[in-house]
Amino acid sequence: MAFTFGILDQTIVFPGQTPAEAFRNTVKLARLAEALGYERFWVSEHHDSGQTAGSSPEVLISHLLAKTERIRIGSGGVMLQHYSPYKVAENFNVLATLAPGRVELGVGRAPGGLPRSTRALQQGQSESPELPEKLAELERFLAGPAGEDHPLAGLQANPLPDVPAGIFLLGTSVSSAELAAERGLPYAFALFINNDPDTASRAFATYRDRFNRETGRQPKPILALSVIASDTEEEAAELAGAFKSVRVTLESGKTVNVGSLEQAEEFARQAGETYTAEVRDADITRGTKEVVRKRLLELSEKYGVEDLIFTTIIGDFAKRVRSFEILKEALTEQPEEATP
Repeated sequence: MAFTFGILDQTIVFPGQTPAEAFRNTVKLARLAEALGYERFWVSEHHDSGQTAGSSPEVLISHLLAKTERIRIGSGGVMLQHYSPYKVAENFNVLATLAPGRVELGVGRAPGGLPRSTRALQQGQSESPELPEKLAELERFLAGPAGEDHPLAGLQANPLPDVPAGIFLLGTSVSSAELAAERGLPYAFALFINNDPDTASRAFATYRDRFNRETGRQPKPILALSVIASDTEEEAAELAGAFKSVRVTLESGKTVNVGSLEQAEEFARQAGETYTAEVRDADITRGTKEVVRKRLLELSEKYGVEDLIFTTIIGDFAKRVRSFEILKEALTEQPEEATP
């Protein structure tokens, strides 16, 4: 099976590090990914967090494009709910003009932070269209000037690149899969955020069914997952630790995934609502090359995907590098046949 694979780096500021060191490691990982033959390298968007340095993916993408030569660089993703689609289109049109064919625009629907940062990001906005409307507006401005049916007919997000940034929709739910299919966009399900296998299965099935009916083209499903590959099982287990995934449901019905009960409590406090929390063990594919290969093949078959994006929570940078090296070997080397 021929896989397409990439890396999502969250520029985590691990204990004992500075944000500057975290950014330097992100640059090193992008160069490593290019050298190893990974297809893409995406960076995330997080706000009001001392644990992550990547609050502005567009700025970081520009830097990474300048530090690499061939690999596609993108966002995983821009949280479009906070921003003007026109301005996002301008940003990515500049990037795509500077690096034709190398820019990818992943759009997320999560807040990327707690309610306090959401209020700050959306301060002064007089309108708040829903994500489907914003996504349609973004696609329109990436393609060219607004048409006569638009309130701002003729408006153009300059410069218009020869090869526009490719748009991807990122999500963790069936509703995000429906929107991706409706818009005819590639869809990435973040299993490392929502590790409920039933939701993932329904999301991918819905995406394929509706995509085929809406477009008549082949859908482009992507699975984003957390992976720790190591030379020994013992080291992989130690690196994985006891990470948890916590799904928060507010009294209003809004849901969000966070990494701990403390974050769940703080999210609800800032939102000013009561909440319930469901705690699960984090879904981390971990082990030696052979063990990791076996699970990736199982997930690929289960969800019908051949396009994978890996993220990791390994704090030791040398071991993080080794993990991505092993992953490349796991997906490209032919397994040895068993001796009869």
